[in-house]
Amino acid sequence: MTNVKKGDKVKVEYTGKFSDGEVFDKSEGRGPLCFEVGAKQVVPGFDQAIEGMELNKEKTFTLKPEEAYGEIRAELVQEVPRDKLPKEPEPKEGMMLMMSAPTGQQIPAKITKITEDKVTIDINHPLAGKELTFTVKVVSVNEPEEAQKSADTAKSGEKEDSGCGDSCSSCAGCQ
Repeated sequence: MTNVKKGDKVKVEYTGKFSDGEVFDKSEGRGPLCFEVGAKQVVPGFDQAIEGMELNKEKTFTLKPEEAYGEIRAELVQEVPRDKLPKEPEPKEGMMLMMSAPTGQQIPAKITKITEDKVTIDINHPLAGKELTFTVKVVSVNEPEEAQKSADTAKSGEKEDSGCGDSCSSCAGCQ
């Protein structure tokens, strides 16, 4: 059996938990996550942990913040004048907003504090600063039959599943 290596297109089933055991994400019910190993499509520690795994084997590993979404960066928490926010809906602590970066990219921001004239927003990733434990199972590695099946399905007009196909770009998990 060959081990997963950089450049391989893989599908993995996974469950992600915080250190207290609370599940924050899982593939169950959505289908496996697919990505190309080493292509920076997932956080670095996840990528590295998958490399070397064998097909149909399960593994549990814990990522420190710097291996996942990074530490919380104070400069990403900012106060903005309340009148710069839309009047509706009324801002509330915990509410998520979408901010536009200079590049036009949409960035989620969480309201963490509200005063009469200012609102504090945090644009750190929601998982920044957290230790994350994953249990993963590699369920597919470079499956050419998936690419052929996808091509055949596309030709027949049937609804395609969420498989990786040949390029993996069709998967929701490969963003």
